[in-house]
Amino acid sequence: MIPLPAPKAILFDWDNTLVDTWPLIHQSLNMLMAHMGHAPWSIEKVRDNVKQSMRDAFPEMFGDRWPEAAEFYQNAYRSMHLQALTPLARAEEALQMIQARGIFCAVVSNKRGPSLRAESTHLGWDHYFTKLVGADDAPRDKPHADPALMALDASGYAQDGAVWFVGDTGVDLACAKAIGATAILYGDHVTQNQMHDGEFFHAHARDHTAFMALIGANA
Repeated sequence: MIPLPAPKAILFDWDNTLVDTWPLIHQSLNMLMAHMGHAPWSIEKVRDNVKQSMRDAFPEMFGDRWPEAAEFYQNAYRSMHLQALTPLARAEEALQMIQARGIFCAVVSNKRGPSLRAESTHLGWDHYFTKLVGADDAPRDKPHADPALMALDASGYAQDGAVWFVGDTGVDLACAKAIGATAILYGDHVTQNQMHDGEFFHAHARDHTAFMALIGANA
């Protein structure tokens, strides 16, 4: 295990880093595809392509109809997300460990801010996070630095390796790079697919058991 800077602040992605939302995203997106007259996507295509925020991805996907598509998707997603929300195994245990060690903790997600915060509240997790920053909360979304810097505003910590950024996609890795953070790749999806230019991580945690071991070895 390669030594990492001791974490003074940890920024988490949300979807499929702390909670399992792939089935929900897949169902909501295919409801949208049917509405827009597009072919449905496989779960593999969803996992490969759903990374950016809607305001970045939907104009390319739906052209001038992207505001309609965004509204439809949000309504479909919000109609069922709280009932279907499932934490990843040992995710809350990891958050408890971080809190017990007094490490600053926040979320930086490309999920719309109101939905993100509603999900955290539903799980009873708000007390683990100083800030939950979602899409549209900052001037630009991940992979840009803006939302991560917004989350760090309340931390008192500089942009350096003492900030860990944990996420499951190349967008998260690029955001970590943009703020000079230690990039922790969560899960196996990116490593099973071709890496893109600029996607680099300092450590890999396949699950939250492995992630807690990283903290224990470096904090």
